[in-house]
Amino acid sequence: MRAFGFLSFGHYGAVPGTQTRSAGDMLHQTIDLAQGADGLGVNGAYVRVHHFARQAASPIPLLTAMAARTKRIEVGTGVIDMRYENPLYLAEEAAALDLIAEGRLALGVSRGSPETALRGYEAFGYTGSEDPRGADLAKQKFDLFLRAVEGETVVDADPRMGPAGRLAIEPRSATLRDHVWWGAGSRETAEWAGSRGLNLMSSTLLTEATGQPFDALQREQIDRFRAAYREAGHTGAPRVSVSRSVFPIVDERDEMYFGLRSRENQDQIGVIDGFRSTFGKTYADTPDRLIEQLRRDEAVMSADTLMLTVPNQLGVEYNLHVLQAFAEHVAPALGWRPNTEGQVEGYAI
Repeated sequence: MRAFGFLSFGHYGAVPGTQTRSAGDMLHQTIDLAQGADGLGVNGAYVRVHHFARQAASPIPLLTAMAARTKRIEVGTGVIDMRYENPLYLAEEAAALDLIAEGRLALGVSRGSPETALRGYEAFGYTGSEDPRGADLAKQKFDLFLRAVEGETVVDADPRMGPAGRLAIEPRSATLRDHVWWGAGSRETAEWAGSRGLNLMSSTLLTEATGQPFDALQREQIDRFRAAYREAGHTGAPRVSVSRSVFPIVDERDEMYFGLRSRENQDQIGVIDGFRSTFGKTYADTPDRLIEQLRRDEAVMSADTLMLTVPNQLGVEYNLHVLQAFAEHVAPALGWRPNTEGQVEGYAI
């Protein structure tokens, strides 16, 4: 592990105890959290994307504001659901965001996780999928998005407006292609991402259950990704991130929120989106014990970036406390390099 960041689901709603009672609260607090984390040396500020739910849904304006208010921290998504996107418009927006962020973008995309709406992407006008989960639609859109990012011409020029020929999208960012990540929920999709020369985002669950511990199964996913990347002839050092819920218990408030129940937490097996899946456990303990536990987590130690899922409803002050405790008491022992040392690089393969 070289870097860590926070991953916010962007929950909001008028429920007891929350500090994000409205969408406005959530958005402004996410920007404030990114700014505070930047000052702590945290490497990344990432947001989940969900539709038809009281969660963050439109990431580009939010990430643009985060990028404009920060200096060093990477801003990104984990992940954008391609079923809901216009691929050429997303390519334009992402390029503009990458330029504003001066290369500090980690654009995570994928087919997306299950949504509260049944085939909600069709309400956005995207029909024609033959897959009940829309996976074919997502892959088709992603293919066009990536070709546009790479500068491929996608439309005929109007000869009445200039020279005949073909046109590419504008603006373009020379670094955007290197900042595209695929959110993979299985070993097979990780191999596909590697073969395409993408970066890999792996979550707190895998849509597989083999009897292996979650971290070992995820480490195998990472190994397969890197092997596919290399075998496809790509060069360089692709980035890999994994997500975990990690809470250093350093005071009574931490103990109250995440004490005994989280210490007893273990991997879980369940069903998501019709697949028997393995869910990772929550880590919550004293810093010295967390160091031991995370060093034994094969996937955490294999990835270059650890995304810490944060309880955004508890507010900016508490979440900065969690990030600062991790930065001061846990991360250095795992190999962390703060954002003052430059942008994160993947491990050479």
